Amino acid sequence: MSAGIPVRLLNEAQGHVVSLELTTGDTYRGKLVENEDNMNLSLSDVTRTIGRTGETSHMAHVFVRGSMIRFVSVPDILRNAPMF
Repeated sequence: MSAGIPVRLLNEAQGHVVSLELTTGDTYRGKLVENEDNMNLSLSDVTRTIGRTGETSHMAHVFVRGSMIRFVSVPDILRNAPMF
């Protein structure tokens, strides 16, 4: 089974800085190191912002389960990335 377009876009985004919004309301911004077909993401050099309080913290490495991701923002440079 082939990967869908969102997964292909994340493959192209590896090595770039992405932002994630989780179902908890927290946001993570960091360099995408690896992604899996089920949308699990591995980020490095991450800044986490807690949704309710706005507090920020820095982490060297984070693994985010795909089912917890509400939204992913990728760099504009990937707008013209070949998907097919």
